[in-house]
Formats: sequence, structure tokens, C-alpha cells
Amino acid sequence: MSDFERLPDLVALARRVAADEIMPRFQQVAFSRKHDGSLFTEADIASQAALQRELPKIVNCPVLGEEMNVAEQKALWVNHEDGLWIVDPIDGTTNFVHGLPHFSVSIALFRQGRPVLGVVYVPALDECFSAAAGYGAWMNGQSLPLRLDIPKSLCEAVAAVEPKYLGGRLPARVVSVAPFSSLRNYGSSTIDWCWLAAGRTDLMLHGSQKLWDYAAGVLILLESGGQIASIHHDNYWQDNIWQRSVVAARCPSLFKPWLEWVKNNR
Repeated sequence: MSDFERLPDLVALARRVAADEIMPRFQQVAFSRKHDGSLFTEADIASQAALQRELPKIVNCPVLGEEMNVAEQKALWVNHEDGLWIVDPIDGTTNFVHGLPHFSVSIALFRQGRPVLGVVYVPALDECFSAAAGYGAWMNGQSLPLRLDIPKSLCEAVAAVEPKYLGGRLPARVVSVAPFSSLRNYGSSTIDWCWLAAGRTDLMLHGSQKLWDYAAGVLILLESGGQIASIHHDNYWQDNIWQRSVVAARCPSLFKPWLEWVKNNR
């Protein structure tokens, strides 16, 4: 069976884990803080445990999850280039804890350092985004992008921006003199990728995403026709895999001027 043929099983698993482990705890679970100050809950732990148990039944390779320690994560990455699941059991835990609907379960299969399958399921909205390398991207079975009209220039574009990790001049510049029409920040990197792929936003900028933040989303965007770079590398894949920045657009006509603006305002 090809990786592409496994995609329906992966979509079904994401939906099942959300139904069994995440949504019954929505707005009803206590939270704790990790050493970096980020939140985690019993739902994060239960979701990751379910994914670790079930994913090897789809493709028999190890699972790297956000809720593992750093040493475990790095050992898995180094030793399993031929096949590795990357999961974020709940991306947007702060939203989840506070009753906001912008959170997801994210699953990607990597081979040779690149994603070949990706699924992001947003259970509160019942939206499941998926992609297979070389085959395309979908939302609930409908091909992406959903919105086909493209802004004529950056000044008409909507941008998803996380200014917190940008550094240098960019945080101030992107708020005060950015060339786009409107700024959004939904508190979930995985959703940012998917909504850009869908055409709900036009541009994206983030200063530091973890591997599990972009693992599935980057494939979904690329398979929908989007383009990517990092803040310091035109080749996105040259950036640090553990803290990777992203400059992205949903189409080539927006990507080139957006990347140029970011470079000139670092």
C-alpha cells in the first residue's frame, strides 16, 4: 500500500482521537505549565498516547510527539530518517483551555526529512485538512484552495502573523508599516498553515515554529500551491528544524513581494 492510500486511515484516526480524547475534555480540564511557560493538559497527554498506540498500525515507524522530552525527540529524528511520525496532540492548548475553537490535532509522516503525509483536524469546527506529497491537498474531501480569487497586490492581502518570536525590527514594522490590508493571529500554527492553504488568509509570518507546528501544515500548503521561505533562508528547509521561521504566501504573485518586504525590514 502506498503512503497516499493510507491517507483515509490517517484522517479517520485524527477524527477518532479528537472525539475520544480531546472534545470530551474541552473547557472541562485543568492545566499545568511546562518549563517554557506553555500550557499542557490531560487531553494533550491522552491524545498523544492514543496516537503513539495507533499510528504504527498505519505505518510501522516511531512517533515523535510534542509532549516527549527533548532528548527523546532528537534521538528519534536522528535515527529514523526512513520513517517517522510527527504529532502535535493539541496545537493551540491555550485556546483549548480558554474555550476558543482554534485548536487542532496534527499528524505528519516524514521520510528523509520531508513530510509525505499530513493531516490537521480542527474538531470544534469539524474541518479536516489533509495532503499527500505529489497528490494534492483537501479540506473535508474538497480540493484546496477553497477560495480561488487572489488579491491583486499585497495591500489587499490578509496576513496571519505571530510577532512574538520575530526579533529585530520586524515586530514593530509588521504592526506599524506592513504592506498588507489586515492582520490576524489565531494562536495555532497548524491552523495558520491550513487557512493559508485554503485561501482564508493570503500571507503568513512566524519567527520560530517547532517541528510539530509545521510538520503537517507545510505539506498541506505546498500541495495547495503555496510558496515558502524562512526569514534568513530562501530555501525553507535550510532553517533550524527545531525552531524554524516561515515566510509564506498562498500564491507566487504575492510571495515574491512579501518575502522582499520581510527581508528589507528585518
